[in-house]
Amino acid sequence: MKSKKESKENKQEEVKEEKKAEETIKQEENKVEDISKEEGLSEIDKLKEALEEKQKQADEYKAEYLRSVAEYQTLRNRIEKEKSEYINYGKAKILDRNIGIYDIFEQAMISVRAGQDIKSIKIGLDMIYNEFSKMLKEEGVEKIDCLNKKFDPNICEALEQVEDDTVEEGIILAIYQNGYKLNGKLMRPARVKVAKKKSEEQPSSDEKGE
Repeated sequence: MKSKKESKENKQEEVKEEKKAEETIKQEENKVEDISKEEGLSEIDKLKEALEEKQKQADEYKAEYLRSVAEYQTLRNRIEKEKSEYINYGKAKILDRNIGIYDIFEQAMISVRAGQDIKSIKIGLDMIYNEFSKMLKEEGVEKIDCLNKKFDPNICEALEQVEDDTVEEGIILAIYQNGYKLNGKLMRPARVKVAKKKSEEQPSSDEKGE
């Protein structure tokens, strides 16, 4: 039989082993906990890094958008300015030609008011007419020549139709308002009088009875 002393020593040894096992388990648990914490922090860091990258891209897109808006506005302002300058240039060009004609007209009016002879007035009016004709031609304006020609609905507007057996039906007899083309395209149709055939007279009641 074992002595009490040996039993006591064995028991103490078992207690030591149990404590050692408990410490080992606790150490392992601590290691596992530390590893979990490290992995958790690593995932958070990754998420933060990804978020920062997305924010950086968003800032770049916003900056690019703002640059595009600014460039578009600058281009738009420049186009509007050039358009305004072009319109003003066109107006100045036309007005300059009209001012020259106005000068001639003014001189003609001075002659009329001064009671000068009809010949000088006629010369002034001829000059005005010629200047206007020259200006219109240089600007690409062409008068539609349609008198005594076949009516064309594409360039003419019939205001009146009259019976006339002396000419072919549809011939333009008179022009009430001239028509014009600009660079070959219709600006204003000519307003005209057109010939039509005489309608056949219906026999009277007396003629029917005979």
